[in-house]
Amino acid sequence: MKTAIFIFGILAPVLVTDDKPELKMMSSATIDSLGACQGAAYVDGKVYLYGDRETGMIREYAVKDGSLQYSGKEIKLTVESKDVINHPTGIAYQPGKPFFIGNSIRLNPEGTSWKAILYQIDWETSKKKGTLDGNLIRTIEDDACIQGTRPEYVRYRGKWFVASADYGDKKNEVRLYDPEALANADKTSKKGVLFKKFSCGAWVQNLHWVKEKGILILIQNQIEGRKWRFTFLDLEKSVRAGEQHVIRTVDIDKADELEGFTFTTDNNTKGIAVTSSRKENVHFVDVNW
Repeated sequence: MKTAIFIFGILAPVLVTDDKPELKMMSSATIDSLGACQGAAYVDGKVYLYGDRETGMIREYAVKDGSLQYSGKEIKLTVESKDVINHPTGIAYQPGKPFFIGNSIRLNPEGTSWKAILYQIDWETSKKKGTLDGNLIRTIEDDACIQGTRPEYVRYRGKWFVASADYGDKKNEVRLYDPEALANADKTSKKGVLFKKFSCGAWVQNLHWVKEKGILILIQNQIEGRKWRFTFLDLEKSVRAGEQHVIRTVDIDKADELEGFTFTTDNNTKGIAVTSSRKENVHFVDVNW
C-alpha cells in the first residue's frame, strides 16, 4: 500500500509566554491510511504514527530530507482480527522496561463517559507479526485517572516512571506510575503503582519527555478539541510542588485538534506534531532552546 504525502508551506501565528524554547512550524504533510492520527513516537531512529483507522493501528516511517517515508510496516492493534486498542492515546517505550500503549474507550454516544486502559505488549514481536496476537501481555484499567490515559516514560530522581495525564477541564493531573508495579497490576489504583502526581492544565492530548533537559511537554488543545498548545514543564519542580511548574507555553493559532508530538533528533531541535485532520495532519517543527 502506497502512502500519499503532500507538502505545504506554513505560516502560523504563535503566542508565547517567555523567551525560550522557541517553536517554529516549517512545513506540513498529508499522510494517509492512519484514520484520525492520535499521536507520534520516535523509537530507535524510526517515527511511529498511530491512529484509529478501521482498527487501531501503528505505522512505521523513516525521516528523510524533511519528510516521512513509509517503511511498509504496520501493526494492527487487534487480537484474532478483533479491534482491541481501537483509540490509541500514547506509547511508553524505554529500553529494558515494559512497553505500554494507552487506549480510551467511549462508553456513550455523546462522548461524555470514557474508560481508560493501559496495555502491556511485546513490542518487538508485535512489529514482526503485525498484530497483537500472542503479544498482548497484560490489560490494566487506569482507574486512578480522572479522564483518559496518555503513557510516556519520564525520569525522576534517577528512576524511570510511566507518566500519564488527563483530557478534560477539571482537576487534571499528571501521574507517575512505577513501571514494574504497573506491569504486575490489573488496576492503577493498586497499592504501589501510583508514585506521585501533580495538577496540570486542561485538554492534555499527549506527553513528551525531553530527558536531556528534565522537561515534560504537555501537548494540549487551547479549547476542547481545537487549537494548539505546547506547555513546557520542569518535571522536578512540578512533582515537588504538586502542581505544574511552567517554563513556557507556546500557543499556535491553528483550528484543528493537536494530538501528539515527538522530537526526531537526538539534540531535540526537530520534531513532528500530528493532528486528527484528514489533510495536513503531520507538521514539521523546529525548536530553538
